[in-house]
Amino acid sequence: MIIKNENIDSGKAFDWGRTSDDYAKYRDIYPQEFYDKIIQRGLCTAGQKVLDVGTGTGVLPRNMHRYGAKWTGTDISENQTAAAKKLSVGMDIDYYTAPTEKLDFPDNSFDVITACQCFWYFDHEKTVKNFYRMLKPNGHILVLYMAWLPYEDKIAGESEKLILKYNPHWSGAGETVHPIFIPDCYREYFSITYHEEYPLKVRFTRESWNGRLKACRGIGASLSETEINTWEQEHKKLLSEITPPEFDIIHYAAVAELKKQGRL
Repeated sequence: MIIKNENIDSGKAFDWGRTSDDYAKYRDIYPQEFYDKIIQRGLCTAGQKVLDVGTGTGVLPRNMHRYGAKWTGTDISENQTAAAKKLSVGMDIDYYTAPTEKLDFPDNSFDVITACQCFWYFDHEKTVKNFYRMLKPNGHILVLYMAWLPYEDKIAGESEKLILKYNPHWSGAGETVHPIFIPDCYREYFSITYHEEYPLKVRFTRESWNGRLKACRGIGASLSETEINTWEQEHKKLLSEITPPEFDIIHYAAVAELKKQGRL
């Protein structure tokens, strides 16, 4: 599904469905510490029902299924949910294709709603009411994020420059460590009970780092096939010149936990 938002990439259209093959192969990269942080909060564990919005290829449900929660994943892209279903064979995970703003699960359906790498895409005036309605009393929203740090990691910085060469309006560049922004409209419905930002190193090969970037919004989701192919040739050449066969990329991860509150 094509998405256009004037606040993202200066309104340049993108479609996550175009990246599904690369996304499935190269975006399952969160280290164990990322999942440990969730479990340490007592969330997404046995006995809980969890809704993962913007699930993509189901990375979060697939990797956390082993902790015993009952997962449901939703995404706006049919290609993404199709890939998620294929990768989740043998797991009791349900997937549905729908915009987050239009989800119609019954009231009080879930203990936790997770949003990983997708929170800023939503129409928050609509989603906040929907999240509140679908969560059980004392339910939680868990917003999750991980990004490379181009000013701290030379390889990430050089790769990012090449993305901007082909897509100068890509607004995902220049990431620095900061708390996840929670719009004010959530404060009427939820209390922000916890946030944390912490460093990570993520291991890549030249192939997997190239694939990771190809699957990002600035390349695979928005450029033409010709542009993608030309970028990829140049990026692979760059990596052959500046990286060993395997290397770490400096990232940071962030989490924000919101708890449903009774409204006056």
